[in-house]
Amino acid sequence: MTDEPGWLCLAGSITSLPAGTEGRVVVTGSHGGLFAAALAIRARFRAAIFHDAGIGREGAGIACLEVCARTGMPAATVGHETACIGDARHILSAGRISHANAPAVALGVRPGMPCREAAERLAGARMPQRWEAPPIDEERHVLEGHGRRIVLVDSASLIRAEDEGAVLVTGSHGGLVDGDPARALKADGFAAVFNDAGIGFRDCGVRRLAVLDARGTAGLAVDCATARIGDARSSFEEGRISRINGTAARLGVVPGQPCREAVLALAAM
Repeated sequence: MTDEPGWLCLAGSITSLPAGTEGRVVVTGSHGGLFAAALAIRARFRAAIFHDAGIGREGAGIACLEVCARTGMPAATVGHETACIGDARHILSAGRISHANAPAVALGVRPGMPCREAAERLAGARMPQRWEAPPIDEERHVLEGHGRRIVLVDSASLIRAEDEGAVLVTGSHGGLVDGDPARALKADGFAAVFNDAGIGFRDCGVRRLAVLDARGTAGLAVDCATARIGDARSSFEEGRISRINGTAARLGVVPGQPCREAVLALAAM
């Protein structure tokens, strides 16, 4: 963003970074999962601030903190009740820190601190000296034999044009990246599942569902406490539905239903 200082970069999603992030403090709208940490390390950020996505099952929404700390990279997360996931500008202006790793704490970052103040403190970080990113990659699996194809993708960025009409189970949050409805889903699936990221500030964690409803796509979100964000297989096997859109309701999906049960029923239609 041109109106921010040169040491700072805003990115709605860590899977689609702007040019020139190396050596900068990056505030991203992405959840703080393991793969997000790996991308931050590979891109050689000076420091990073993520969204905690409701923290969720096994602390998946803040797993980035420990991974970044191993490289010496300061990292923090903002609380899901304070700012919209997917919206880096809102996170910077309204977010408050929920968690910070040891390198960030050493720079004075504390829970409750406004995100912008935390970012300014992180600007004083020395560049990490160890760049060994963990061998973590987002995965894509296709399940056949259930009627419609079921596509499991750890990130919605892995959806392809060929997935049109499929039941898509993602590990991504259900928020809108940069508030842009056009980025709600890369292909018109029959149905799509997201992680609710704690639902959070003004229901930002499930905003994709209404956009998909207008497209005639069944939209479902799993409770972040039941499935690890960033892990589509966890959503499918362990998740329970927390929110649905009107299209999903008309197709018989109900909140509280196991995700696997709902997905198999939709695939059979």
